[in-house]
Amino acid sequence: MAIFTALFGLLPILALTRVLVRSKGFKGFAGEFRVRLSAWVFLDRNQYKALHNVTLPTHDGTTQIDHIFVSRYGIFVVETKNFGGWIFGDPDQATWTQQLYSKTFTFQNPLRQNYKHTKALAALLDIPHTKIHSVVVFVGDSRFKTAMPDNVTQADGYIRYIQSKQARLFTQAEVDTMVRAIKTRRLAPSLATTRAHVRQLEQRHKNRKTRRIR
Repeated sequence: MAIFTALFGLLPILALTRVLVRSKGFKGFAGEFRVRLSAWVFLDRNQYKALHNVTLPTHDGTTQIDHIFVSRYGIFVVETKNFGGWIFGDPDQATWTQQLYSKTFTFQNPLRQNYKHTKALAALLDIPHTKIHSVVVFVGDSRFKTAMPDNVTQADGYIRYIQSKQARLFTQAEVDTMVRAIKTRRLAPSLATTRAHVRQLEQRHKNRKTRRIR
């Protein structure tokens, strides 16, 4: 009887865990954690200075960057997508498609999404946009069903892409200065910052819909 009582008591916890695992927020956190962990293991921390979950102020609110790696070989801005199923997309399309079993979903082209991130960072640091590399990494059980550019990667493929860039664009002193500038200008990495960023995104989306109706 005690065993059944204990198992019955675990049911709410198991149910909550199932909800969390399926939630968009948890999947995003899990994907970003995987990228963060693999970077810690495979990227030389003396050469690549990592900053994660960076929220920067912009002219129209804020922009939130999953991962930034500052190096002498350029700045790598990494957007993470934790998706399953088949992924269809083209760099010039506004939206891409995820097919999960018999269902299909559309999502914003992550290259376009990351473009705003790279532009905001270039403006913040007052450097040429060409010295910033945009990288997209899909984690989870997904497969590309269309040809993707080299900077759209899966799993740890983003590590190989970053390490493939060997032309020196910055001095070590410039790297250190840029890291300090990002740390100084970023908003505090907190739940309050994330919630405020989500609210302004929702408001921006609402304003766009209102303009279309008019």
